[in-house]
Amino acid sequence: MGMGVSQFGNLFRETSDEISASAVTRARAAGIRYFDTAPHYGLGLSERRLGAGLRGVARDEYTLSTKVGRLLVESPETADQLDPEGFIVPASVKRVWDFSREGVLRSVEASLARLSTDRLDIVYLHDPDDFWAEASTTGLDALIELRDQGVVGAVGAGMNQADMLADFVERTDVDVVMVAGRFTLLDQTALTRLLPAAADRGVGVVAAAVYNSGLLSSPTVSDDAHFDYGQASRPTIERARSIASVCERFGVPLPAAAVQYPLRHPAVVSVVLGTRTAEHVDSNLERFHTPIPDELWAELDASGLAPDPIGTLR
Repeated sequence: MGMGVSQFGNLFRETSDEISASAVTRARAAGIRYFDTAPHYGLGLSERRLGAGLRGVARDEYTLSTKVGRLLVESPETADQLDPEGFIVPASVKRVWDFSREGVLRSVEASLARLSTDRLDIVYLHDPDDFWAEASTTGLDALIELRDQGVVGAVGAGMNQADMLADFVERTDVDVVMVAGRFTLLDQTALTRLLPAAADRGVGVVAAAVYNSGLLSSPTVSDDAHFDYGQASRPTIERARSIASVCERFGVPLPAAAVQYPLRHPAVVSVVLGTRTAEHVDSNLERFHTPIPDELWAELDASGLAPDPIGTLR
């Protein structure tokens, strides 16, 4: 299980340095060793807080990933405003899409400084949906250059879609990809191309956004639940409730099944869960370790609610 720290960047509401540090401390004490962040999260605040939380920890005792593509540049003209993308931070810098060699190198250098480290274990091209030509050539080439130098351990892409990630796996020299929301109990888009290609080429897949923006995050599904950053449709809510009913019959909370479902595919090397507080760490771990009988997965598969990833390999 990995720990995603976008919320350290004051996502939707403010948090504190102390709360973020205590979450990292609790995670490490519980055995979590993978931490994921990005410059995008709080205009660098998430990286700074994560770096502070890991300060003093031996560098080989954790795996650290961040992202490139949204370069942060000074923006004094907006310094008196708040960031317009949901993070409660001053907009003293702004994001500029940049997958050029220079942009990638500048972004990595800045991330190293904010994270107070001299190397990154994984760097993902961040949401290059509209920038395939540049991201798959100059952007990735720059990351591979850093990988060859030992500054970066592994390179890849992180996206909310599966098809372009499959293109990266099939056509470029990536080591790992992060797929957000496309391999969950409600959306198995990644099963079509991405996961078979990753398994065939030995590329690791990190599953993120396994709750699909909240719809799968509670044992019961409310009428106003969100799916993919918006109000969930009635059919989607009813399907989620059907899955929750199966889980309930086996004594398994819906969020626990959501966390563990992606890990049933052998190409998936980690599931990353968003975290703000130490209490979130405890909750995530409880869901990660909840015993789930094989019969639950078999029933979800047989009912057509969610194919068992293990079954798709046969």
